[in-house]
Amino acid sequence: MQWSYLDFIQSIFKLTTIDLSSYKERQMKRRIDALIARSEYKNYHAYFKALVANKELRDEFMSYITINVSEFYRNPKQWEALEKDILPNLLQKHDELKIWSAACSTGEEPYSLAMLLSRFIPLNQIKIIATDIDASILQKAKEGSYIEKNLQNLPKELIVKYFHKQGAEYYIDDSIKTCVDFRQHDLLKDEYPKNCHLIVCRNVLIYFTEEAKSKIYNKFYKSLHPEGILFVGSTEQIILPQRYNFVPVQSFFYKKAYEI
Repeated sequence: MQWSYLDFIQSIFKLTTIDLSSYKERQMKRRIDALIARSEYKNYHAYFKALVANKELRDEFMSYITINVSEFYRNPKQWEALEKDILPNLLQKHDELKIWSAACSTGEEPYSLAMLLSRFIPLNQIKIIATDIDASILQKAKEGSYIEKNLQNLPKELIVKYFHKQGAEYYIDDSIKTCVDFRQHDLLKDEYPKNCHLIVCRNVLIYFTEEAKSKIYNKFYKSLHPEGILFVGSTEQIILPQRYNFVPVQSFFYKKAYEI
């Protein structure tokens, strides 16, 4: 049986509820075609049959298509802005912060947030919701094991304070792990947390279509506290943010515009 790419992604949606039509077709099709060739299946239909029959193969596919690339303090200048400007302003106005790390991948981002917040408030006051679509990636995040390359941008004092090295692996301390609540979540179809003071979603939306991005930005708007901040990635500055009722605070940080 000869399937088109459209046949394949429609079948994937029925199997997994993952809507690949919301991802940029050229990029996603190239990734999937490469995976099928590497796995030595003849075509989309043969590969899909294998995914149905083999859960391990299906888990591998899910991890591959969700593009899990992360590191601690990715783009350090932006973390400096978060530390010097954004968080102090939020903490001045609110005794407790509700923080959501969306599409958190292997956990570097929410753990970075917890370590950064520990410079301002006690660890027992820090609670971060961290979500991703990929359950196997979330399991890796909960384990909290990383290689040295992942930590290259992290301030040295935080490495010393919150990691212990065993062989080639760096293990994050349980005191930081307990600050993060990992949950499975699909940005396209699941309900968003409410009244978030800070939403961090970085280097993910570049893979989505314009229509899907528009839906997500509008959902982020509704998810934010009236004084909340949206923090996006270095390649994801929002063009014409007023379309989504956002205004820039500074580069890569946005707040709600006043209602008109």
